[in-house]
Amino acid sequence: MNIDWQDLGTAFALYLVLEGVLPFLSPGSAKKSLAAVAQLPERQLRAIGLVSMLAGCGLLFMLRR
Repeated sequence: MNIDWQDLGTAFALYLVLEGVLPFLSPGSAKKSLAAVAQLPERQLRAIGLVSMLAGCGLLFMLRR
């Protein structure tokens, strides 16, 4: 398996851009969202993280096929 580091760097850069959109456009909403997430139980956060990782892996698999 050969890893293309430029693709990995590009994906990480795109992630950072997408993560910055909400705080840039609406800082108040970003604060409210983060406060709401901070109140979730750890079990629910883990489930959300797992679903997110599986969705990302599935999407990556479909795109790289």
